[in-house]
Amino acid sequence: MEKTLIFGHKNPDTDTICSAIAYAALKKELGWDVEAVRLGEVGSETQYALDHFGVEVPRLVENVAGEAKQVILVDHNERQQSASDIDQVRVVEVIDHHRIANFETAHPLYYRAEPVGCTATILKKLYKENGVEISKPVAGLMLSAIVSDSLLFKSPTCTDEDVAAAKELAEIAGVDTDSYGLSMLKAGADLSDKSIDTLLNLDAKEFSMGGKKVIIAQVNAVDTNDVLSRQAELETALQSIVDEKGLDLFLFVVTDILNSDSVGVALGSAAGAVEQAYNVKLDDNKALLKGVVSRKSQIVPVLTETMAKL
Repeated sequence: MEKTLIFGHKNPDTDTICSAIAYAALKKELGWDVEAVRLGEVGSETQYALDHFGVEVPRLVENVAGEAKQVILVDHNERQQSASDIDQVRVVEVIDHHRIANFETAHPLYYRAEPVGCTATILKKLYKENGVEISKPVAGLMLSAIVSDSLLFKSPTCTDEDVAAAKELAEIAGVDTDSYGLSMLKAGADLSDKSIDTLLNLDAKEFSMGGKKVIIAQVNAVDTNDVLSRQAELETALQSIVDEKGLDLFLFVVTDILNSDSVGVALGSAAGAVEQAYNVKLDDNKALLKGVVSRKSQIVPVLTETMAKL
């Protein structure tokens, strides 16, 4: 069997990295020749999880076609979020919890998508379905993924299945979910020493909405002023990306993990869609998005619907 690469989306978050590692571990137990890799730099939150459970960061891969003929995608399916040469390899599996868009294959494949808060929750089921035990470090990483995507179970995307999976994984990993989870989130939410370029690439995803080209980037913060105090520099960088990529909208979202609100900074010709979608007024290109913490359920579908009407 030829080697298969397993990876998540560009600008990888904790779920992307940890799910790639966890699924690779499962596939190896099932006799596959696989390797978990990454398509971008690892953030502080993810590094905290990897260090805590003693797992090495996956290898960085720029182009996948030169490495393998077939791949498995986790935590994404949209082609613009994947490897730049994804059209040159065969996608044999997808494990995801997002909407399906801009995705088609020439061959049949195994596709597992469920409306849960985290890819790792689906992987927990796959381990059980295949009768494979989860090791302590892998359990810790899967727990980390759920905590990250659910914001320690505060996100509206979090389901009872996510909570139940996290409880079992915490027992295997030997950690207290609340204390470990908060420490991990805070490690990723300290943005005071991050450059603007780093912030824009921590967790940015590109979408097609109503024929318009959109990027939504999101960072978590304990103090949103760590970012907003540098708004002028931020907007310069945002406008540069809008011009370079020909975007209709770049929405940069700073989420307060303590108060469960966000502030959105919007640039581009379609920035008015943010005002319409959330019934807010952009003041100095930014607005408070009260109660908004989830890009997947509270931003992407709302903006997609609004864009379709423009």
